[in-house]
Amino acid sequence: MKTESYKIWEPGEYSYDHAFGFVPNITSYIHEDDVKRPCILVVPGGGYCVVSPSEGELVALKFYEKGYQTFVLTYTINFLQSVPLKLQPLKDISRAVRYIRRNAETFGVIEDELTVCGFSAGGHLCGSLCVHYGDIQDESAEYSGISNRPDSAILNYPVITSGEKAHKGSFIALLGEDASAEDLEYMSLEKQVTENTPPCFLWATATDETVPVENSEMYVRACREKGVPCAFHMFTSGKHGLSLADEDWVNWRKQSDYTLEQQVRIVEKIKSGELIIPEEVRKALEEEEKAQTQLQPRSVHPEVAAWPEMADDFLKKYFSGELSRRRKWRTK
Repeated sequence: MKTESYKIWEPGEYSYDHAFGFVPNITSYIHEDDVKRPCILVVPGGGYCVVSPSEGELVALKFYEKGYQTFVLTYTINFLQSVPLKLQPLKDISRAVRYIRRNAETFGVIEDELTVCGFSAGGHLCGSLCVHYGDIQDESAEYSGISNRPDSAILNYPVITSGEKAHKGSFIALLGEDASAEDLEYMSLEKQVTENTPPCFLWATATDETVPVENSEMYVRACREKGVPCAFHMFTSGKHGLSLADEDWVNWRKQSDYTLEQQVRIVEKIKSGELIIPEEVRKALEEEEKAQTQLQPRSVHPEVAAWPEMADDFLKKYFSGELSRRRKWRTK
């Protein structure tokens, strides 16, 4: 297996006020053979404030074992909820898709079998690309002619709506406290689905108190109304953030923390005194840091742990043409 990190933005292309040297990147998990394979781009969640390690490498390796070429995206976050992200994460994932397709031969990727797989806020980011891919142009001549439209999506307990059932913290980090009605409407994904939205597999749990299951239901309803192929599984129980819900997840295996790079850089700047933040924010971060050092107990959820098999089956059926509306989309 070839594992390597690639910065998706060239010098001078990327800027964010609290990046502090961080550049969004993808980490590869590639088979070392000459076989071209379907691709999955894993996008961890974290409320647009962190990029969760427990939803990155672990998931990429699971789908690698199923024969996919896989990548994990570490995108821009608003760790301090001080500088609204606006479209930057969407630009990050858009460039990541184009980057993979541009290097499809090197990566051994089938260009029109590229799936985005997002969790929670990462699910919102994947869903945003699925409905808004046409709006995100790339200024680089190297990438402008390459499609950023995913061929399919896996949305895991995703943030979808900015309405009554919203995960408000995600939208504050993304759009700011004073977001306009227009911006909130644009990022309320159930209102943006069209007949050209990529097919999707979704799952959530009925007892998720952080991102209510209604988020997924709204997106599925919109897909059905537009004739977009989709599958939805609502599992009976389980808290938010279950990831694979298996033994590896429970025992904190295969959960490298490279996705925390931007967060780590910010914390280092705060501790060194180079970045001054309000005292109440500092205290909140200290409490959060203490909480993170005390690992919360986890338990296996056999019912939920079946989702990768279900998603793999959905993708195989779709890409084989067994499901309706399989199309060839321009990738170059």
